[in-house]
Amino acid sequence: MASGGGSWKGLWVVTVAAVALTVLAATHTWNPFPQLWAWITTSGPVAPGTRWQQSLGGTPQSVAIAGDAVIVEYRTSVEAYGLTAAVKLWASDADWAAVAGKGAGAVVVTGRLLTKGYQVLDPSTGAVRRSDTAASAVWTYQDAIVDLGCSGGNDCRLTAWDPRAGTQLWSVDTGGIGFVLDAANPDLPDTRRLVSGAVDDDVAGPPVLPGLLGLPHDGEVRVIDTATGRLVQTVRPARDQRVAVVGGRVLTVTGTARDGTCYYAVVGGSPAGEVVWQRDGLNLRTADNGSACEQDQDPAGGYNVVLGVDPYGREVLINGYDGRNLWYGDKESTVLAVNDSYAVIRKDATIRGFSFTRDRNVWRQDDRPDAGAALTPYAAIVASKGRVTALSLGSGAVRADVRTDAKVFAVGPDGMILVAGRDMAYLPFA
Repeated sequence: MASGGGSWKGLWVVTVAAVALTVLAATHTWNPFPQLWAWITTSGPVAPGTRWQQSLGGTPQSVAIAGDAVIVEYRTSVEAYGLTAAVKLWASDADWAAVAGKGAGAVVVTGRLLTKGYQVLDPSTGAVRRSDTAASAVWTYQDAIVDLGCSGGNDCRLTAWDPRAGTQLWSVDTGGIGFVLDAANPDLPDTRRLVSGAVDDDVAGPPVLPGLLGLPHDGEVRVIDTATGRLVQTVRPARDQRVAVVGGRVLTVTGTARDGTCYYAVVGGSPAGEVVWQRDGLNLRTADNGSACEQDQDPAGGYNVVLGVDPYGREVLINGYDGRNLWYGDKESTVLAVNDSYAVIRKDATIRGFSFTRDRNVWRQDDRPDAGAALTPYAAIVASKGRVTALSLGSGAVRADVRTDAKVFAVGPDGMILVAGRDMAYLPFA
């Protein structure tokens, strides 16, 4: 009986205390719950040396730096924070968002899924700079916003706009494209950008508008000259071919199944369809192993550079414009990242930065066996679980080196954005 009575008394005390707390909270005399919840959800620092850290309302789809603002895209909304102190600038409902332009000329492009049109917003204020009600797909670049609008299945136009000024640069009738391209930056037949490790795929920001764009439709590729805004070629690859538009050239990769393996040949053609360069035995990794040479993916690389493998298993980086070898590795070397000027290459536990213009290694990081890498306009990123390093592209000077499990989402001229869960932080460069 004594034990039962003690239990009853304890339960009575707890009940009275719970009622008292509820009454105090209901009468606004004292509310412990916000403080309690804040204590429960408080996170540790994302990384040492950050200028600021901001808790987000959800897990971000993407994060980008646009001038003096940080643009955070969620599944159904987008919001902006000041880069200096993470002050919230504005928020808007949107199903997708992307940044176009560069530096002070950057803008934010937003839209809704399954809804034609988009808006171009000022990154600092959220004010609408330009609206469109007809486009179904939009591509964002440093120097242009390109949209595709179709009034019918066989009546489509591709139009380029100046990102900040909003003036039309050119417009071209593309014929029927259909409705397979929609929302922001749908995939085009170009290169698969190499990014690895704890780095977001879009960490480099918007690229420069390439000289040629390829629009896929019903087994064809419509090739658009972006300097003049003209349709210059329509290519229909054979069943054993894949077309990629890279470096101002139309690359046609042929994979022939024979003797239990795939035999490859690559032809680089001009906009007019003339052969500029060709290579036999060059595997651009457009087909998975064991797929009977069925080519179902774009070549790996970045911008005007494509990554290939020779018949002996050695990786090679090739200029897509003229077919020149920019770098030729050995069997132990692996390319982690590449752009038009540099490559990041791993061999054993050493990672090196290679300059195409100097034709030599310009920096190295030792004891990084599991690290991945990415190249941005402002720094090379070497990232592994527990450590992120930002290096000067040309010299390898360390701009930041921190212990963190966060993922690098964006890199600007003076620092980078790190995200861990729902916490975002800005790490300035030294």
